Amino acid sequence: KVFLGYAAGVGKTYRMLEEAHQLKREGRDVVVGYFEPHGRQDTIAKIEGLEIVPRQRIEYRGHEFEEMDAGAILARRPEICAVDEFPHTNVPGSARTKRWEDVMALLDAGIDVLTTMNVQHLESLNDQMREITGIQVRETIPDWVVKQAGGVVLIDLPPRALLNRLQRGAVYGPDKAQSAMDNFFKEPTLAALREMALRQTAHEVDARQSEAVNFDPRERI
Repeated sequence: KVFLGYAAGVGKTYRMLEEAHQLKREGRDVVVGYFEPHGRQDTIAKIEGLEIVPRQRIEYRGHEFEEMDAGAILARRPEICAVDEFPHTNVPGSARTKRWEDVMALLDAGIDVLTTMNVQHLESLNDQMREITGIQVRETIPDWVVKQAGGVVLIDLPPRALLNRLQRGAVYGPDKAQSAMDNFFKEPTLAALREMALRQTAHEVDARQSEAVNFDPRERI
């Protein structure tokens, strides 16, 4: 399941962790494979009570980095794994180049995955994103990967509400928040990205409904 947003701070990770807690209460075997708090205290509080698979440490060019340990998750074999920041590029030396490739390995092993991403990381929307923001998104996910998801959940927040969160320091620290508002986090830009996310989610829902209508039970035989 993909929790889809249009910008940092709309609540994707928080919602993913809420669902992880709900599944745990239902008796499901749930772990957190990767969690990026970004210093957001309400999100950090949501991790309490959930099992976290320790990250692996990788040395690259004299520095140590932490990445999701897909091998440890596969060895643990949970029923469900929560994985933050689906489009992330792994540091060189990792088993796979992209986090979405790690997620595919988990899915191939029969582990269900909850994950988060923003709409601008979809490969097919890369040109539109550059036109809207003037920014070239480097970390993209092929559309076919997202289309394989069992569900896409839009995490929506009006741009003005997101800007209020930013101003309160709930998204970034004061210095980074001001820089964000001067650049990416301008209300017209956020409104355009939100519209993009709404359209993409509607498209995913329509596609899944069409598949259900056209499904022939004989195809299983």
